[in-house]
Order: sequence, then C-alpha cells, then structure tokens
Amino acid sequence: MIPIHELLNRIRWDKDYGDAEFVIGYYDRIEERIITVPLKSLYFDSEDHFDFELVDDEGVIHTIPLHRIRQVYRDGDLVWERKQG
Repeated sequence: MIPIHELLNRIRWDKDYGDAEFVIGYYDRIEERIITVPLKSLYFDSEDHFDFELVDDEGVIHTIPLHRIRQVYRDGDLVWERKQG
C-alpha cells in the first residue's frame, strides 16, 4: 500500500488518473465511524502535509489529520484502504 500523501499527489498531478470522481473516507472519532466526503469538497494546504480541512453543513471548519483517512474511492471503486489496527 502506498502512503496516502503519495496517492493524493498522484490524484493531483496525474491528469489521466485524477480525471475521475474521488471520495475520501475518514474516521470520525466522535461518531466512531467512517465518514465519506467528495475529495473536491476538501481543502489541502500545499504547505501542510499532515492534515486537510472540510466545512460541515453548519459552516464549521474541521481540521482532520491525514492518518485518519481510511478509504479512497475512484469512480465508486475502492482504490486505497488503511486497515485499522
């Protein structure tokens, strides 16, 4: 399994691979489950290689560490998964 930051870089820089609908599944510690969100709705700071931000339905910004990403889907197919453990 490649590290998540390498997969995210491939999605960003490989136009053929990145030309798809990506969904990220991250583990929410409060809800104790995996939450899926479209990759295009997330913000990745090019200077920060440790987390990403998302805005919830109420407009609250959440900063989520990359290590909490558990799954990545490309056009509905699971292409990356971090086993819990």
